[in-house]
Amino acid sequence: MTNHASDNPDVPNSPPEVSNQQLVRAARSFEAILVSQIEIQDKLGDDLKASIRVGMIVLGLIAISILILLLTLSSQINRISAVVSDMNTNFNSVTLHMDQMSISIDSMAQRVALLEIMHKQMEIMDDEMNNMLDDILVMKSTMTNITSHVSSMRQNVTNMSISMDHVNNEVQMMSLDMSHMSQPARTINKMFPMLP
Repeated sequence: MTNHASDNPDVPNSPPEVSNQQLVRAARSFEAILVSQIEIQDKLGDDLKASIRVGMIVLGLIAISILILLLTLSSQINRISAVVSDMNTNFNSVTLHMDQMSISIDSMAQRVALLEIMHKQMEIMDDEMNNMLDDILVMKSTMTNITSHVSSMRQNVTNMSISMDHVNNEVQMMSLDMSHMSQPARTINKMFPMLP
């Protein structure tokens, strides 16, 4: 009668033998895990590239917006220059009218005895004063336009500051997204430290 190790309590049980089929299954499982990790890393790399491309597109759009703002500011400066030129023209016109008024006053002094002629000269002076009033009104309108242009420039500068704040927020959000995207890869590296 043959004695088995399981029948004898004094003899320890020997470890179970691992068959070739079990080894093949274990190798395939390990290979599947490695392939899955490589696919996850490739997907993370593709997502990172897509995020970088989107960020570059966003930065490009912001750069175009800033360029448009700068061109707008440049055009506003050109308009202000044109308004200042109009003011110079109006000042020259006022100077010319003042000279004409001086001539009219000299003529009135020479003909003070002639009331009729003096009355005509007074009418000329009234016309000149009306012209001066019109010029002053034009100058007032020009100053109002300058004030409006300066306010517009100030608003554009404020808009540029807001755009730069948005750019800063977008960059910070991109940094957080990249940190979240890299978290699975770090977890896998902790699980398999022997992998490169």
